[in-house]
Amino acid sequence: MAQNGGMPDASADPTSVPTTMCALVIDRTGSADELHLADLPVPIPVLDELLVKVNAAGINPIDAKTRAGKGVAAAITTWPAVLGGDFSGVVARVPYADFPLQPGDEVYGMAHFPRTTGTYAEYLPVSSLSVARKPSNLSHVEAAAVPLAALTAWGAVVDVAKAAPGQRMLIHAGSGGVGHFAVQFARVFGAHVTATGSARNLDFLRELGADEVIDYTSERFEDDVSGLDTVIDLIGNVHDDTGSRSLGVLRPGGLLVNVPSGSWPTMAAEAAAAGIRGTTYKVAPDARRLQLITALIEDGSVRVHVDRIFEIADGAEAHRVLEEGHTRGKIVLRVS
Repeated sequence: MAQNGGMPDASADPTSVPTTMCALVIDRTGSADELHLADLPVPIPVLDELLVKVNAAGINPIDAKTRAGKGVAAAITTWPAVLGGDFSGVVARVPYADFPLQPGDEVYGMAHFPRTTGTYAEYLPVSSLSVARKPSNLSHVEAAAVPLAALTAWGAVVDVAKAAPGQRMLIHAGSGGVGHFAVQFARVFGAHVTATGSARNLDFLRELGADEVIDYTSERFEDDVSGLDTVIDLIGNVHDDTGSRSLGVLRPGGLLVNVPSGSWPTMAAEAAAAGIRGTTYKVAPDARRLQLITALIEDGSVRVHVDRIFEIADGAEAHRVLEEGHTRGKIVLRVS
């Protein structure tokens, strides 16, 4: 695009870095209304970090929990704080001249918030170990919906549960951000998948590859399944004691993986009393695993579903929608 009598617009060049940037921030924890736009200095990358011009940022439940004062809020040391873990964008600066990624390359990944600034901003410093090339068949908006949710699902389903042919696995909240990846990864690795969801999402779950689906609004899952090898618990006990009830559908020595932080404080004790292996899972940025996920996306084995897209200025509304709890797939902010 040309402006000012045909002169090129320098801001359109992602490698032309300004001194300040627009960011969606909070000055303190609280309701979604605490989110507001601010001008901040562009962060300075150090050591192995790249500077990425962010096109889009995914929104995750941990963002809303942190904004409200839970999640990882206790680790925030600098205000205003920029939330966000997912991003897709373009490399603006690299650690050294012959770095494998170069300015202008399209990338996506996961920031290590709050150890670094979050992704709800125009520029992001991010470790080279947390960045992969963006899937060629995804837009930036679609790609921004992948990293944190997909890495969480991969960790729970593949790394911890070791999904394999013949394994019988129940995945709760299968149509959500993490859940819709978990269903697909379990299918790719050959597990027999039962997924819970609301009535409106049952066909969606079947499309993702679930062998059986259960409408949690009209059925008790423990009436339909038993003797399972694994439960991927993406709810915990915050709704209808889903976690505790899940222990009863596992075979002796079966595995329950509880993912949402703080969702079931007594999980370890209850699992041990029931003769079940119980563990939590915490996601970490990992470019190598993200590259494996990229390959599955590019060959069509796995897809991402974006439920709604909001402009960065409407971030507060995006958080409100997320907190309603009915999102199919992911919500994404268009940042720049």
